[in-house]
Formats: sequence, structure tokens, C-alpha cells
Amino acid sequence: MLRVSFFLCFLLIKLSLCADKYSRDDFPPGFVFGASSSAYQVEGAADQDGRTPSILDTYAQAGHFDGATGDVACDQYHKYKEDVQLMVDTGLEAYRFSISWSRLIPNGRGPINPKGVQYYNNLIDELISHGIEPHVTLHHSDLPQALEDEYGGWVSRKIVKDFTTYADVCFKNFGDRVLHWTTMNEPNAFVLVGYDLGFLPPQRCSAPFGVNCSRGNSSTEPYMATHNILLSHASAARLYKKVYKNRQHGYIGINIYGFWFVPLTKTSEDELATQRAMDFYFGWFLNPLVFGDYPDVMKKIAGSRLPVFTSLESRSVMGSFDFIGVNHYSTLYVKDYTSILKMEIRDYTADSAVLMSALQNDTSPFEFPITPWGLQGLLEYVKQNFGNPPLYIHENGLSLSLSLSLWFNFALCMQ
Repeated sequence: MLRVSFFLCFLLIKLSLCADKYSRDDFPPGFVFGASSSAYQVEGAADQDGRTPSILDTYAQAGHFDGATGDVACDQYHKYKEDVQLMVDTGLEAYRFSISWSRLIPNGRGPINPKGVQYYNNLIDELISHGIEPHVTLHHSDLPQALEDEYGGWVSRKIVKDFTTYADVCFKNFGDRVLHWTTMNEPNAFVLVGYDLGFLPPQRCSAPFGVNCSRGNSSTEPYMATHNILLSHASAARLYKKVYKNRQHGYIGINIYGFWFVPLTKTSEDELATQRAMDFYFGWFLNPLVFGDYPDVMKKIAGSRLPVFTSLESRSVMGSFDFIGVNHYSTLYVKDYTSILKMEIRDYTADSAVLMSALQNDTSPFEFPITPWGLQGLLEYVKQNFGNPPLYIHENGLSLSLSLSLWFNFALCMQ
């Protein structure tokens, strides 16, 4: 039976608004309803019981969210029992949450924080005691600041060993009860906004491509970070399958943000641009995971700026998942912009050589029309082009018209 998991509060809200049209009985017995959160958005207790800052703490403390921080958030660290009861009252069957690396291993590497282990054990046990499946994400944009300061975090190959060790701690302490592991949440979006455009942590970028750039290189670092994320994912997945899977019987995968793209016009240029957008924004990760290498169009355009997989790395990354998680909110028009390839120095965004716009001209950057057929198109695309891998729909739903700072405040309340 196909098992598809929806993990977003907005889906539940939408269903409640449409209660006169839909009920739980309209979905297959194996369909799992849940909600999703990230550690920094819900836990609070940011500096308590041994936790140290992540790059999200540093960014928020600098005022980038207009004063909003995750210092307290929903205070799930102290109120996890109340939160689980709310999940029970809502009728959730699963809860997808992330682990704060810097709560579990405060320096990013080295000694384990026993109070961090205790918190996640308590949360997992509370969920299971109420019949709610725990789905755990290892990295949700909150790299320990200590590792960013020490060697640049994801732009350094050193991260592979440290992430694998962190994953090992999680598997060893929680894997007897956690059957669904996601190594990374939306790494393609994380890399784009954090290493090219620079408006979210770790704010690595370079002029004229990024905003408020003080370090980084938008032409190379998005590709470097992605390469190390893929190698880290593969290393952790290999460890899980070699050491833990036979006795814990769980599954491990990775989550990718998926736009759905449609050509702005029926010209061959826009149709080719639409395929190029899929390769750059989705195939960037899924091609290596399924075929062991980056899309040909990326290798042609980015050239030597795109890292090369060794034969061993290619074999390691290829097939290193039991499932692919998909987050989908937006369907965008795509227009060809290959003229930008004449620029001698380009960032990742320019390399894609497309212009993207919402389906409605009056839509703000954080609001997109609801297009269910976009999710259908994305799922069909993956099925037809990547060997029909097992898919979990981790997030989909409503994207609101909010500024970035208001969105962060809203997320802290809604998660």
C-alpha cells in the first residue's frame, strides 16, 4: 500500500474549514495525518540545560526577524506533554519534528549533553504513549554556530564526519522507537537563501548577488555546500543501514523543496527553460541521489564551479535513501533568460538562466495561489523521471502574504 504522509498544520486547518465536504473516511486507511515543526521554532529554552547557539539563534539575535527569536517560542521544551495532548485532541497520527544538534551535542562535536538526550527521549515516549508516530529530522537549518565559526560549516568537507557522528548519537539513543528518519529538511532551499542570496543564515554570499554580504561566494559556495550536504546525508544513511536498520527496522530519507514549474509561453525557449528550472532546483539533489551525478545542464553551465563526485562518492550517494520527502507550496511560471549566461561571473541563480513569477501578477513574494494540480504534476514528474521512488509528502498547503519577519513570528505561534 502506498503510504503518503502530510505533515502541516495548515492542512488540518483547511480540512476543518471544509468539514462539510471531507472527512477522514475520504482518505485511505494507510494515509497518515500529522503536523510538522522545527526545533528552533517550537522548543524555546534556547540557552537552558546545556544548549548552545545555532546559526538560527545568531541570526535572530541580530534582529533580522524584527526582534522575534526562538528563545521561548512555544516552549515545547517545558510543555511537551501539553503539546502532545493538543495533538491527541486534534487527531494527529504523526508528528514530524527536528532535533537541535546544539542541544544534543553543544559544541557540534565532542561530549553529549545528557539533558538533551533526556528531553528527546521524553518527547518520543510521550508521543508513542498516545499512539502518535515520531518522524525525526536531523537538520532543519540550525547548524551549531560552533561549527560555522570553526570551519565554515557546510562549505567544509569536515562537516561530513561531524554530521555522521551526530546522526550516530541520534540513531543510538532514539532509534529503538523512531522508525522514520529524515537527514535534511529542504537543503536546496537552505543553500539557495543561505549561500547565494544571503538573506537567511548563515548569510554567506557575495556582491552583487546577495544582500548584506560580509563573507562567502555566491558563485561557488552554493555548489560546495550542496555537495557536502549530499555526502553527509549519504554517510549517515550508510551508517544507519549498516549498523542499525536490521535491528531497528526503520527508514531513512531526505526532504527536498519542490516548486512545480510551467512555461510562461508555449515557445520552445520557455519549455526548455522549464526543464532547466527542474534540473537546477530539484534535480540538483535528486539526480545524484538516484543516478549518482548532477544533471548534465548544471555541469555544462556551472563548469568547474560545480564539484565532481569521485567514483566512490557517486556510488555512496546513489540510492542512499529509503524515501524522498517532498515539501510543495508553489507553482511558478518560467521564462527563458539564457542571455544572462553571457555574464562572466554568475551566481547559482543566474546559472539557472530562468525568470520565475507567480501565477498571478498581484501576488506578493510570500503568497502563491493554491494549485493542487501543481503537487500532482511534481509527484508525477518524480515518478516518471526518477524511477518511482517512495515519496512522503512532508509539507504542502497555504503560503500566506507575509513579510519575512512576520512569517517568522507567525511560524513560532502556529507550529
